[in-house]
Amino acid sequence: MLADTWYLFAKYMKITIRMPMWSLFTLIQPLIWLVIFGQLFQNMARVPGFPPETSYIDFFIPGVLIMTVLFGSSWSGVSLLREITAGSVDKMLVSPVSRVAIVLSRILHSAVQVIAQVFVILIVAWLFFGSAMSFNPLHVIMALLIVFLLGIGFAALSNGFAIVLQREEPLVMIGNLMTLPLMFFSSAMVPENFMPTWIQYIATINPINYAVDAVRAILIGTPDFNVYMTGLLVMFAFAGITLAWAVRSFNTLRD
Repeated sequence: MLADTWYLFAKYMKITIRMPMWSLFTLIQPLIWLVIFGQLFQNMARVPGFPPETSYIDFFIPGVLIMTVLFGSSWSGVSLLREITAGSVDKMLVSPVSRVAIVLSRILHSAVQVIAQVFVILIVAWLFFGSAMSFNPLHVIMALLIVFLLGIGFAALSNGFAIVLQREEPLVMIGNLMTLPLMFFSSAMVPENFMPTWIQYIATINPINYAVDAVRAILIGTPDFNVYMTGLLVMFAFAGITLAWAVRSFNTLRD
């Protein structure tokens, strides 16, 4: 299984390297949000209750990083659906390739792709926005681990829905539901104490909220390892459950 996963993963990475434009296009929306909302809400940092000694752009950058993961991984299932429709998956199923590897390789490819995209956003934030966040290599790697696990979780969800639904239209609709609403029901754009009470309740079951808090806790100001570890545990659970569901859905479909 591992050899099959590696072979298929390498194949998808070669395709991405040969056609980098799609990866670059998915960066446009997070960059636009970074520019517009970073300027629009910059005075929010003066409002009582905002995290002290933190500019709004530094507060918002972890939210943009997680937004990049969402936009990059939530559409992973579309390409799987097109391969199923074109018959490519059927051809792999009659070969000795592991069934688990077919799904796992696609999900890993999406997760690695969003890590590269997030790294680009970090460089842009440092070069053009003068961000004061921590660029300690250990802290950056810890933040990228959160990004990787969240990318696996949403790529697995997207692939799982693609297998179950077998149609592109409802998959696109679910992809939209997995992006903006989840972002707004998290602390990506405003501190949690600024939210209405009912949104705070929803945020407690929103994995995006834990991912944003974990990345912010490790990159902004003095590292808070308790918040980070809570987010890391939630990300492991989220990635594990969604990955198991995606693999099970694929095996059930072809049985």
